[in-house]
Amino acid sequence: MLVVTSESANDLYTAVCREILAQGRRTAPRGMTTVEVLGAHLCLNDPRRRLVDLPPVRVLNPAFAVAEALWILSGSDDPWIFTYNRNLQRYADRGRLRGAYGPRMRRWRGSVDQLDHVRRLLQQDPDSRQAIIQLYDPMVDTRGHRDVPCTLSYRFFLREGRLSMHTTMRSNDAWLGLPYDLFTATLVQELLAGWLGVELGSYHHHVDSLHLYAQHEAAAAQLATDWPLPSPAWPPVTVAADGLTEFLTALVAGIPPEGTGLAWRDMAATLASYRAWAGGDRPAARAAARAIGGVLGQALGRWYDHLSAPAPTGSTAGERR
Repeated sequence: MLVVTSESANDLYTAVCREILAQGRRTAPRGMTTVEVLGAHLCLNDPRRRLVDLPPVRVLNPAFAVAEALWILSGSDDPWIFTYNRNLQRYADRGRLRGAYGPRMRRWRGSVDQLDHVRRLLQQDPDSRQAIIQLYDPMVDTRGHRDVPCTLSYRFFLREGRLSMHTTMRSNDAWLGLPYDLFTATLVQELLAGWLGVELGSYHHHVDSLHLYAQHEAAAAQLATDWPLPSPAWPPVTVAADGLTEFLTALVAGIPPEGTGLAWRDMAATLASYRAWAGGDRPAARAAARAIGGVLGQALGRWYDHLSAPAPTGSTAGERR
């Protein structure tokens, strides 16, 4: 069992790359060579330090990180997500990602809002062990769709005034997928902690198969020799539980409601900047990134620099969650 505990996402990610290369074994599911560790427990002690940003070796697409998180939290499987990551279209069936987490979390089988259920359950019974969001659905995921959820479930525990979160994944691509999974899950955790009026506890990421694909090994090895600066802490991310979907829809559309907090405004601006980039207006996109500033604006500027540079070995230009 691989166990890694860190204070920030940058530290955690670097340590994970180092340990997979040191402890992993070769395997080739579907003919694709990986180095794999079976059984991993990754712990992020400060979930607000959620963004992996390790230039020049690993530069995240923060617009996709934000877009995917809001897409999931709003319960959507709409194809607007492809604007922020065109590579995802390869995994779609009839234009939709059939393994999309959002509908499963917010309207399981068309009716159960699991996120709201967890909120209400922990309000009624803070010591509950039943605060679970189930994402894998055998009725859907055994039908041969291209997109099958890697995440099986989220679980939440409220103890001593702090909300901890545990995620279980059957499979996790450490290079491309892990940074985005950390980002989305810790936002879910922080929202729930805010709704419950409790402190944010540690985040726990349990993975059955944690792996690196062969094409990313050289970059991961380069990263593994570094001792990175910690990820900066985000400003608080809070919003009322009632009207969550409508609030997130407005953010994605670039019209955050009056009084929206700084973190949310920066997320909305990040999406708007990337839409300008995807539409070909690169100067406007860069100007918008500079105006955002902070954690997201700086990361977005680095992503634009990355996209503008020649693609190196182990390129992350085609991000896959």
